[in-house]
Amino acid sequence: MAIVFDDLLTKGVRAGQVPARTDSARNWYRDRARTTRTSPERLIRQDKARLTNRVAIGRMYHFFYDPKHKATLPYYDRFPLIFPFKKVSGGFMGINMHYLPLRLRAKLMDALYELASNERYDEKTRLRLSYGILDGASKYKYFKPCVKHYLSGHVRSRFLEVYSSEWDIALFLPTESFEKSSKSKVHSDSRKMI
Repeated sequence: MAIVFDDLLTKGVRAGQVPARTDSARNWYRDRARTTRTSPERLIRQDKARLTNRVAIGRMYHFFYDPKHKATLPYYDRFPLIFPFKKVSGGFMGINMHYLPLRLRAKLMDALYELASNERYDEKTRLRLSYGILDGASKYKYFKPCVKHYLSGHVRSRFLEVYSSEWDIALFLPTESFEKSSKSKVHSDSRKMI
């Protein structure tokens, strides 16, 4: 992942779009990420230093997942992009951003930036997330179709941390890996839940 992210961040700095939280910088990174070609397998292989066995609340991660009840689920994402918000027995709850179409992903992420623990967007930055906070304000309304319960025993890789300076890039990389349904069907169903 570092190669993809480092490449886009370097191009952004050269173009004057430093990884800042300005509208123009966010839009620049999001536009570039949409057209970047990569795969989940490539992202996991690229930077072993980012791989971890545990998730921390409010950080962003990619990982491979094989749901326990995949036979009865209408669809699922094999390579979630999540912000964990609660540890539960046997796993954790998280917001999988892939369940939203790009425009709604951007709206939710823009609102979530208000929950950042600092404005430096460095290695200490995380989102101060909880279900109560998300459910309590209309600006976070897009989160509802994204809430998923992940069982630790069904995680099929280590967790790949996405640094806070790279959240906008990861958000728009075409890495969703839906099984049993198309991305357009998933996004259509998500819109109906909002």
